[in-house]
Amino acid sequence: MLRPNLIRQKLNAEEPTLSTHIHSVWPAEIEAIGHAGIYDYVEFVAEYGPSDLHDLDNMCRTSELYNLGSMIKIDQSLMPFLAQRGIGSGYESVLFTDVRNIEEVRECIKSARPDHPDHGGLYGVATRRNSYMGYGGTQEYVDMLGDVVLAFMIEKKGAVDNLEEILSEPGVEMIQWGGADFSMNIGKPRQMNDPEVQAAKKKTFELGIKMGVPPRAEIQSADEMKEYLDMGVRDFSLGTDISILYSFWKNEGEKVLRAMQGE
Repeated sequence: MLRPNLIRQKLNAEEPTLSTHIHSVWPAEIEAIGHAGIYDYVEFVAEYGPSDLHDLDNMCRTSELYNLGSMIKIDQSLMPFLAQRGIGSGYESVLFTDVRNIEEVRECIKSARPDHPDHGGLYGVATRRNSYMGYGGTQEYVDMLGDVVLAFMIEKKGAVDNLEEILSEPGVEMIQWGGADFSMNIGKPRQMNDPEVQAAKKKTFELGIKMGVPPRAEIQSADEMKEYLDMGVRDFSLGTDISILYSFWKNEGEKVLRAMQGE
């Protein structure tokens, strides 16, 4: 019997979700997250670091051992290939990047949905990890592919300008604001407090909530939650492994260095 999609179950029940990001492909990181017993799913930000197809399989195996959901964030440039191979490895959700209009959004959806009259997708029968031992091509297999949660970065001016149309597409099931990309895209790199950037962020969250498409907030600490909770946000992603390590090494290292120097 195929494993139920844990992220889908949470979304269908309209329950809040908490995730975290990892750059590393080392499955022990997922084990550590699983031992914490707090997180609903782990997002592998594959767009940012090196990985191979074996890594994807191993990370999904580990997530399943700890009853964690799994999401993969993929590059736009290899979108159809990475979306299908990620799903084939067992990822329960795909986070698509850099979309600018409804046409690009629909290309993403089509790549990830089953090649079946009821779904209109391009994902056919492929004997990958998610369908071993005879499940490929069955109705259960089709249903499993149809359950994959499709999320989209809203990080380009075009996506913000076309946001209502994008959110009206049934295949768009979760959105994530990307302020760094958006600010660069409009010629104001990393000016996160610029009025145009702030207005686009506000529009993304408020329109997503209004139209029933959950917007997820990426935060670095619990101290950042109030702004989003006040808007009605219920889905959060906390921290990224490499940033967590860097912050510890820098902040604690500076304290140790000062103590060593007698300051």
